Amino acid sequence: MAIKTRTYSVVDGKREMTIDEFKRWLKKFDDDKDGRISRDELADAIRVSRGGWFTRRKSKCIIRSVDANRNGFIDDNEIKNLAEFAEKYLNVKILYL
Repeated sequence: MAIKTRTYSVVDGKREMTIDEFKRWLKKFDDDKDGRISRDELADAIRVSRGGWFTRRKSKCIIRSVDANRNGFIDDNEIKNLAEFAEKYLNVKILYL
């Protein structure tokens, strides 16, 4: 069975994707496959998405902002928090379809 993918569109300078596409994109950076995103993994995602300078510092601030249980990782329960943060600060538009 083939995985259906689509090209992400850019509208008004923001990369648009559904919440499921956002989750799949983020999972690409889960290097240790533990189901959580660490600060370093998030820094890699920011770097790849043209996040510019200071990606480690940005990832630390993001983790601090969206990590509800304060364990230092973003897990499935906190993905929505990350999506909301990405919409506000990282030039991403999440489509909830």
